[in-house]
Amino acid sequence: MSKSDKINVVASSFRDPAGFLFTNSEGTLLRQINSVGILNYNTATQVGLYDKLFKKGYLVRHKELSATKTKVIIQPSYINTISYPFEWSFTMLKDAALLTLKIQKIALKHQLSLKDASAYNIQFIGAKPILIDTLSFESYPKDKPWVAYGQFCRHFLAPLLLMSYTDVRSSQMLRTYIDGIPLDLANSILPNKAKLKFSVLMHISLHSKIQAKHADDRKVSNKKLPMQNLLGVIDSLERLIKKLEPKNSNTEWMDYYNNTNYSESAAKNKEKLIASFAKAIPKLKSVLDLGGNDGHYSSAFAADKIQTICADIDPFAVEYNYLRNKNQKNTNMTPLLIDLTNPGGAIGWANTERTDVTKRLRSDLTMALALIHHLAISNNLPFEYIAEYFSKFGPYLIIEFVPKEDSQVKKLLATREDIFDTYTESNFEKEFLNIYKIIKKESIKGTYRTLYLLKVKK
Repeated sequence: MSKSDKINVVASSFRDPAGFLFTNSEGTLLRQINSVGILNYNTATQVGLYDKLFKKGYLVRHKELSATKTKVIIQPSYINTISYPFEWSFTMLKDAALLTLKIQKIALKHQLSLKDASAYNIQFIGAKPILIDTLSFESYPKDKPWVAYGQFCRHFLAPLLLMSYTDVRSSQMLRTYIDGIPLDLANSILPNKAKLKFSVLMHISLHSKIQAKHADDRKVSNKKLPMQNLLGVIDSLERLIKKLEPKNSNTEWMDYYNNTNYSESAAKNKEKLIASFAKAIPKLKSVLDLGGNDGHYSSAFAADKIQTICADIDPFAVEYNYLRNKNQKNTNMTPLLIDLTNPGGAIGWANTERTDVTKRLRSDLTMALALIHHLAISNNLPFEYIAEYFSKFGPYLIIEFVPKEDSQVKKLLATREDIFDTYTESNFEKEFLNIYKIIKKESIKGTYRTLYLLKVKK
């Protein structure tokens, strides 16, 4: 890399003294390994840890581009979708936790250890979790505790326990606590029936008390912990997490497609229209389905090897979608938990360490099916605001307009005054056409609804 090359450091990677991610002048994502991280990087390479994790699909692959005594440049495989732990369903977070523990076990066999256990180091390719931080490893200090144990408990165990014993929506606490839920806070919220379990008592209750007692000294880190005992701690975490299940809850959207006002023929017509609209989009490689429930309409894109993100506000719809896809060999579907009226991101240092969804989830095609009435009526959002926001996700939009004559809109208005005089299809077109142009427009047979294919004006 020449001195004239302009680089842009990725905001999320600035904290690690061992190295950082950056994009070069051509927009290629690269990772620089600084002098302080070279020894661990070389050790992990020489003992075969990287190759082992590559073969298992546990770690994103990389190729080395250049190396000196003070700096190494590698090119990691590109991850299309970057998501955050509070955007994952229960089992997504659970699988990310179990993968982290698997990787730690493998690392220990190679006399290395994870120096951090941040949930942000795990991403999903389709519905498969993978570690993306090549520099997470350090030489294992013999008979020492796992330095990342506390972080693992904050990022994974505490939220999973809260999601299992209190409310599955507890994961949203991770928005506030970017380095994981404090263990004393988790301990204060967990019910007694959880804390009566020995493993919970050990990893959360006693752990939090030890942290508080020794917050200002090094007594804990200086204690000895033989390898056999360390493996016992990891096995205990693994057993506990494997048994956890999400707190049961009936939500509005779990049985959505069984309670819709669509007839079977209308649903099939809608599917055909979506497919025909998509064919009009040149070189379609990625789809973002906003308010996509369990992926009913976007799953066809994933099956056609198109990178697909299905985002929904309902944690159990996202959970169902993930469970349906996780065991497929070549799934291209990534389900995410996102509230469009309050999406995650733009948090951390200077509100740039983690970025907003419009930057992370950009796609060739955005879909907003049976969504406009929830945004405009349930959330009082003007059409002009919705149009502007949707345009940030990508150039093409398939959107379904649901008029007041539709039974689903009538339900929304049944318990409130209809103050939405501007909620008409003509006004919808007027506001959206300030930003978009209409490529296709078709009525959905057997319904009052209209499907549009729109493209952002240049």
